[in-house]
This record gives sequence, C-alpha cells and structure tokens, in this order.
Amino acid sequence: MSSFVQAARDAMAQMRALFPATPLLRNDYLSAKFDADIWLKREDLSPVRSYKIRGAFNAMRKRLATHPDQRHFVCASAGNHAQGVAFACRHFGVQGTIFMPVTTPQQKIMKTRSFGGDNIEIRLTGDMFDQALAAAQGFCAELGAYFLSPFDDDDVIEGQASIGVELLEQMGRAPDILVLPVGGGGLAAGLRCFLQQAAPQTELRYVEPVGGASLRAALAAGQPVTLPQLDSFVDGASVAQVGARSFARLRDIAPDHVLTAPENRICITILDMLNQEGIVLEPAGALSIDALPDLARTIRGRKVVCVASGGNFDFERLPEVKERAMRYSGTKKYLLLRLPQRPGALRDFLQTLGPDDDIARFEYLKKTARNFGTVLLGIETSKPENFSALFDRIEATGFTFTDITDDEVIANFIV
Repeated sequence: MSSFVQAARDAMAQMRALFPATPLLRNDYLSAKFDADIWLKREDLSPVRSYKIRGAFNAMRKRLATHPDQRHFVCASAGNHAQGVAFACRHFGVQGTIFMPVTTPQQKIMKTRSFGGDNIEIRLTGDMFDQALAAAQGFCAELGAYFLSPFDDDDVIEGQASIGVELLEQMGRAPDILVLPVGGGGLAAGLRCFLQQAAPQTELRYVEPVGGASLRAALAAGQPVTLPQLDSFVDGASVAQVGARSFARLRDIAPDHVLTAPENRICITILDMLNQEGIVLEPAGALSIDALPDLARTIRGRKVVCVASGGNFDFERLPEVKERAMRYSGTKKYLLLRLPQRPGALRDFLQTLGPDDDIARFEYLKKTARNFGTVLLGIETSKPENFSALFDRIEATGFTFTDITDDEVIANFIV
C-alpha cells in the first residue's frame, strides 16, 4: 500500500471524531435521464455543506501534531474553505483569521462566523479570491501565523482524498467513472492520486466553469498560468491560477478529459436539482452534474459517481440563477423595439404576442418631436421555438426590433 493511500485512510479515520461519512446516494432521476447508474457523493451534506472541511481539518491536525504551540492560522477563501477552517479552529481551540473577498455571498460569511465563533476573525478584502489570497499571505508574513491554503497544500490535498476512501467503502467497488469539479485543483489532485493507486481502473473527468478554466490553461501552457479574465459567478471554483502542488499531480491528464461548463447552463442544473430532487447546490457544487450531458455517450450503461461538492447557496441569488437559466435555455429574450409614436401602436404590438408569451420587462422612453420611441422588452415564453413565430409576427406587422439577449455589453448594462 502506498504512503499516500495510507495517509488518506488515516485522514478519514481521524475525521470520524468530527463528522460522519457523507452519503453516497444513487440518483434515480439522473440515472434514468442519462441511461446510466449515477450516484452522488453528497459533500453538500458535510457539517459545513462542502468538502472543504476535510482538507482544512487534515492540514490543521498535522500542523498541530508537529507544532503543538501553533495557535494562529490564516486562510483566504471565497467561502467554503473559510467555513472548514472556522469549524476546525473551534474544534482544536485555536485562533483563525479568515480573509474573504468583499463579493462573497452573505450566506457564506454568516455561516463562517457561526462555525468559528470567538475563535475566528473575518476580514473582507478585494473583489476576487486572488486579492484576498495576497492580503492573507502578507498578513501571515507580518505575524508569523500559519497559512492554510484552500488547495495548494500537500496536507489539504491529502485530506480531500478521504472522499475516495469513503466512496470505495460505501460502494463496495470502484466506479467506472468519477466526475470532479475543479477550482484550484486540490480535490482533483487528491482523488486522482488516491484512485490511481487504490482503483486504477476508474476513469476521471474534470469540470471547470468556462469563466475560470485555470486547469485547461495550465495544461495548454505546461505550467500554472494566470487567467487574464475571471468570471466569479461560480465563486467556489473561480480561481485565476490552479495550484502548483495540485498541477504537479494533474499535469499529465488528457486535455480532453477536462470539460468546461457555461455559467448560465450551470444555473439550469441548479434549478433542475432543486425542483426535481430537492437538492440545494451552489454553482460550484453543481459542476460535476452539469457536465453529464457532455458525457452522455461516455457514461451510458456505466456506474458513475459525481461529487456534489457544495450546497452553500444564498437564496438571494435565486432570481439571478433563474434569469441566467432562462436566457441560456432560450425561453427569455431581451429586445429593443422601435415603436411608432402613434395612437394604437402599443396595442398593435401586444396583439403579436402568442398565448405562452409574457412580458417580464417593459421600459418606454418617449422623446419629444420624434416619430419613433424605443422600448426595452423582456419576454418570457414556455418553449424556445415560440420566439421564431413571435419574431415573424412582429416583422409581418411592420415593427422593427433588435435582439440584444446575447450582446454581453448591452445586456450587462441594462438587464
């Protein structure tokens, strides 16, 4: 038995003093949908509603074993690692200073405070994770505290691998395919190292958000590189640069085994799991499930495990999630309508709407001495194909319009 496999098993055994194994549950809905035997490793049901407690606990445990006088730990996190560190600080009776981006959802900030209590201090710094990371590392250098990386740490990677130990014990055999979300790469690196040795027949697939595909960029460059732009919507996995230690364990994976998930499509998956299964997932927690349509041919008839990595979802984000999902699915569009300034023009336009078409937004700016005014319309419908018929009716009536749904510059400004 390799030292890494044994270390992962030891980490899992030590965790039992803190929390029970997270469930591995067969999902009948997804299994029927994709004609496969699909299971979910429910890390969203850990005490902090994500797998991050594993790496934080293991790294802190090992540091205290070798340095029992260490009383101050520091981390940077968009939320989930922060909660794991806070939980571990309270468990071990040490102090923690946690740096989080100012843009972190309030739900994650409040839960971090509740888990850590008087053992932690939260400092909100920067708009992105990487800015909070730089502030945390600078703070550590000044005070001599111990920095707990959310992913770029050997003991954190080892702790995340405990998922694999539990998975094999719970399933009683190795899955054919394991689908993993990727942010900084700690989870992917840990599970790959463990399964390469404990279950080498298991295939792995990795999923990143389109706006944070740092592993793909690193594989293309042969080393970790910083993304020039970052979409922070999938806040639990939006990292500008994959961890160096993580990448050292992932550098030889096949590039076509790394998939990217569009942020708006992830919103469809979040709503689907909520409405169909009653499972609350945050954007990063839905990544592995969101990739299943892209893997449909690969997984058919096979035993598949998806790691549902987190459920720290702030329900204040639900309107945004619904908006993004409808735009991606084609059931909501935004139009700029050129409306003649004459009596009855609006009535004529409204008569073009079909029975399933609903106006969700209407803004009209009438300008003096102009023959036409501009109307911003948000229209929702039941099926994407309804828009083709609607557009034909609008044009047949003589109105002109511009579809701005996919114009990111305009849409981000007015939607």
